[in-house]
Amino acid sequence: MGAEARKILEQALALPEKEREELVAALSDSLSPEPVSLSPEWNAEIESRIAAVERGESKLIPGDEVEARILRSLSRG
Repeated sequence: MGAEARKILEQALALPEKEREELVAALSDSLSPEPVSLSPEWNAEIESRIAAVERGESKLIPGDEVEARILRSLSRG
């Protein structure tokens, strides 16, 4: 981090919490790519899957279990 960025950071850290939150959000937005526009078909698929989860029709797997499965699969092959 350069001297100018350090100076800005020090000033930002002196701000009230709410203003720091707003600053973080603004900085984050400046780094984020533009939202991806999905096709109507993909939007329908996403909505269908969310509805299935909400109705209890989908079996959800914890992320750590998914990661373990992926690592086992990769180590086999």
